[in-house]
Amino acid sequence: MTATKPSKPATTASSALVELHVARDGRVTLAFSGRWCIDETLPLLGDVLQQLTDVSDLRSVAFDSSALKAWDSALLGHLMGVIDWCRGRGVDDERDGLPDGVQALLRLTEEASEHADARHDDKPEHFLERLGSEAVAIVRSTGEIIGFIGKSALAVRRLVKRQARFRSTDLWLIIQETGADALPIVSLVSFLVGLILAYIGDQQLEQFGANIYVANLVALAMVIQMGALITAIVLAGRTGAAYAAQLGTMQVNEEIDALRTLGISPIEFLVLPRLIGLILMTPLLAIYADLMGILGGSVVSMTVGGLTAAEYFTQAQQAVGFNHVAQGLINATVYGAIVAISGCLRGMQCGRSAASVGLATTSAVVTAIVFITIAAAVLTVVFNAVGF
Repeated sequence: MTATKPSKPATTASSALVELHVARDGRVTLAFSGRWCIDETLPLLGDVLQQLTDVSDLRSVAFDSSALKAWDSALLGHLMGVIDWCRGRGVDDERDGLPDGVQALLRLTEEASEHADARHDDKPEHFLERLGSEAVAIVRSTGEIIGFIGKSALAVRRLVKRQARFRSTDLWLIIQETGADALPIVSLVSFLVGLILAYIGDQQLEQFGANIYVANLVALAMVIQMGALITAIVLAGRTGAAYAAQLGTMQVNEEIDALRTLGISPIEFLVLPRLIGLILMTPLLAIYADLMGILGGSVVSMTVGGLTAAEYFTQAQQAVGFNHVAQGLINATVYGAIVAISGCLRGMQCGRSAASVGLATTSAVVTAIVFITIAAAVLTVVFNAVGF
């Protein structure tokens, strides 16, 4: 055993004491005892550092807290002073003898200090450098989106082969939350949009005495595009954001990591039922939105345009064909898949902090709306090109 010799206590009369034990191999142990609290008379840090300076061939500083009765931030401040002194002189500090709580707080303090130093040292990026960083981020994000879509497609294939693993109860709960629970907001928004379209159409067509064609305008607009688009945007803000928040919280709580540890694919267990639920329910909600929009248009036509209910609904029925309904259903199915993938993707990409959950939720809504708009434009062009 290496011989040690205790030095005199580096303190005045107080319940908080610290003693230096110097070993022959250049190792010093600081033994803390008593109550190291703010309301106590504490040893002076300068006296302790002076004694450390007087030690010849100092190689490491260890800590002994076996006689420590109580501590608070006063002990942390003292230890940080000693650790900073050691770091400045290339002396190792061994913290195994400190309580676990003290070690954890010291690590947090050092991490916060490193982040603050990094922010202080950051220099403004040049415009070209920032532009290049954004371009690289966009390319990387595109790759992640494509990869996620590919994994989701593989999960769907496993579902077709009856090899996917998820709970059927989760699927039915998701269908209820996505479909039935969304009826009130879809009803309100679709009815008001149909009412607005009818008002605008009536004002313009009245100049030509063609008020009856307001029914054609509202019915075609709602069935072909507006019904599916309204439903998708409502679901993006309601369901897509909920998906991102749910999966993001699971990511923060390391529940997704636990699934991977158990050999369960998070894509199959978490993403697949949400994807199926939205793909199934979005077309049904879109049809309901079409009906509510046409109903809203009928209110304006009968009160402002002078049409009867029979005239309005007969004209709307004659205007809408099977190809129009098919376009709306295709649009709704694509939009539902976009909302589900956007919400689940951002949730799976969520960081490990509470703030990351909010960012993931916001990003999910923005991503869904952007891609819904792009898909609407592309599908409209395609349908017109093929004469559908």
